Amino acid sequence: MAVVSSTRGLTLRDSLSVSITVGAYGAAFGAASVAAGFSVLQSCLLSLLTFSGASQFAVIGVIGAGGSALSGITTASLLGFRNGLYGLRMAPLLKMRGVKRVLGAHITIDESTGVALSQESRGPEAMRQGFWYTGFGVFIFWNLFTLAGALGAQAMGDPASWGLDAAVPAAFLGLVWPRLKTSIDRALALSAVAMALGLTPFLPAGLPIIATTFLALGMGLGKK
Repeated sequence: MAVVSSTRGLTLRDSLSVSITVGAYGAAFGAASVAAGFSVLQSCLLSLLTFSGASQFAVIGVIGAGGSALSGITTASLLGFRNGLYGLRMAPLLKMRGVKRVLGAHITIDESTGVALSQESRGPEAMRQGFWYTGFGVFIFWNLFTLAGALGAQAMGDPASWGLDAAVPAAFLGLVWPRLKTSIDRALALSAVAMALGLTPFLPAGLPIIATTFLALGMGLGKK
């Protein structure tokens, strides 16, 4: 029994360390969302209902730059596609049904999947605990900090005068940079930046970003 409690405590510690750190980043989203022209309510609803950091930043970035809702949704969907792959990986372990499956799908994100897989040496039960603790932990902190960031940005008046209009690209850089671990990753990122900048004068807002997905697909297929 003591061993079980110790394992649960270690898993909870790992989950909280990730949840608080990642959740605090929600303040950047809340501020960026208001800077992009969304209301506090709209910003909070995006966090509550979408709950996928990169996808949320994509929506406000594209629409805030004058793109259509369709472009924003398409970009966000492409970024969120990986969550479906996480679901395929986690489904055999979690074995969820009914309402629990719906809740589980909503909190299947990078962090909940990552912490769950990192608990493998502690056994299947620790992996399941890591998933649920981290998923709900990030959800709670992300939404609280989204509200705080949105209210703070609203209280500032004109977000652009504070430089908050740069929050979206800065946030994307913060999300992507730690994942560029190989020379191929960095080359792909730089190529995507160059391609998006080159297409920006010719395509509506949002479409240059969507176009870079073909570059990623081409490089991925080239590896095979």
